[in-house]
Amino acid sequence: MATAYTPGLLVSEHTTIRKVRRLPIQGEVLAEVGQAVAPQDVVARALLPGKPHTLNVANKLALLPEDVPSHLLVKEGEPVEEGQVLAATKGFFGLGKKELRSPVSGTLEMVSRVTGQVTIREKPVPVELTAYLRGKVVEVLPKEGVVVETSGAFIQGIFGVGGERVGRLQVAVSSPEEPLEEGHIGARHQGAVVVGGSLVTLGALRKAAEVGAQAVVAGSIWDTDLAEFIGYEIGVAITGQEDIPLTLIITEGFGPMAMAQRTFRLLQSLEGREAAVNGATQVRAGVLRPEVVVPREGEGWAAAGELPTSLQVGSPVRLIREPYFGLLGVVTELPPDLKTIETEAKVRVAKVRLQNGEEVLVPRANMELLAGD
Repeated sequence: MATAYTPGLLVSEHTTIRKVRRLPIQGEVLAEVGQAVAPQDVVARALLPGKPHTLNVANKLALLPEDVPSHLLVKEGEPVEEGQVLAATKGFFGLGKKELRSPVSGTLEMVSRVTGQVTIREKPVPVELTAYLRGKVVEVLPKEGVVVETSGAFIQGIFGVGGERVGRLQVAVSSPEEPLEEGHIGARHQGAVVVGGSLVTLGALRKAAEVGAQAVVAGSIWDTDLAEFIGYEIGVAITGQEDIPLTLIITEGFGPMAMAQRTFRLLQSLEGREAAVNGATQVRAGVLRPEVVVPREGEGWAAAGELPTSLQVGSPVRLIREPYFGLLGVVTELPPDLKTIETEAKVRVAKVRLQNGEEVLVPRANMELLAGD
């Protein structure tokens, strides 16, 4: 039962990263195995079907459904333009003539003799899939996408919002305990991935968005500031699709928490390098963590170690439930017997020494193993 813990966040100075880049529908793959790619290189593309619009022609022109086809001026499969006349009635001696115009540009996809309705589908929407990482293509998924591989630094966060972005790392504070405030942000951060220490303020986020920063990476944030920046409360569903001007990655949790020393030192050592970031987060089934990837191929680094697979005395952990949410510590004891907790459930626990020296007894399911090199 020593493995009864939540898989931890990976903070690695050097590891191999593979990303599956897959189109939402089948399309055309443009890259080949072995091809070197940059983050913005298009590796596959497809055409998403346009939005369908249904018009009740029979109702609007006072026709019987079976008479609709004979009054159409456009045939099935033909293109139409917005405002173009689709169907018309002649009326009596030219009086009472009615016309129906297309509300959108697209294609007349379907005509029903049963309902008297027609469907117009808007023009297809082109979708281009980029490599996201600087690396090489190691596998092609026919008609779907590719797998891109790189080697370099890899840092997972505990929570994030915003999608994939790329920029140069710039550390804006001097220590992991220093908050990231509005005064730390300036025009020099345009296009950058800005790294803070502990709490990132709402003012700092707004200033970073104003100067055109690509992303902000910080230790923590107030949940109220996050909601105000995004414009709504974040629920339990997957994030990453928010319509916001930058990506935000939080490495520790909510409330004032310093970034882990090891994470901050690693980001400091990578300053000025190109980083790919993604804030997408899912905390339920199919856990998905926000990430910072800094390619370092060809630098002669040793192969990365494997992710630890068991909880042991001395293991660094992060607590992920109240009242210790987000706190870091080290396992000092793994009692073999089940313990009764406040809910009266009997569970396996671990004794953890927090960074402030306090020792607490925590259910093993309420912690995650901090992994790294």
